[in-house]
Amino acid sequence: MSTKRVLVAYGTKHGATAGIAEQIGKTLREDGLDAVVLPADDVHDVRAYDAVVLGGSLYAGHWSSKAKHCAERNAESLRHRPVWMFSSGPLDRSAEEHDIPPVSGVAREMQLIGAREHRTFGGSITAHTPGFLAKALLHEGKGGDFRNPERIQNWAHHISAELAA
Repeated sequence: MSTKRVLVAYGTKHGATAGIAEQIGKTLREDGLDAVVLPADDVHDVRAYDAVVLGGSLYAGHWSSKAKHCAERNAESLRHRPVWMFSSGPLDRSAEEHDIPPVSGVAREMQLIGAREHRTFGGSITAHTPGFLAKALLHEGKGGDFRNPERIQNWAHHISAELAA
């Protein structure tokens, strides 16, 4: 039996979502899968993959347009393979305290492509995050890195187990 190929694609503005995607890819590879991690803008054909994990950052309640366009561009092919979706964004511990349902735009994309499930992870705004809004949030004491590596790894192991079943 050949190793399953999994694409982990992400839409990010400042890199926090890319970090989550990289952690998912690393965990899937540790679980024996052939995982490739790519920016959503670079994904034009998913047919070479057995499964896809697609993630995007959340800003003001809207999912990354890069991730959204990737889903729409590949919708027909995505409907024929297992797909998991994730969002990153809350700048607090709420994503660890309870499941956060997908925002309406993500829910529509999930329905369009028949995604199996969605997970929301905490986001990150640090002194290295560019932009006026990031600086303002940091100034107000609302910054920090709320990505939980253990939670991300556990979800990636869950995906591996589903693909093995």
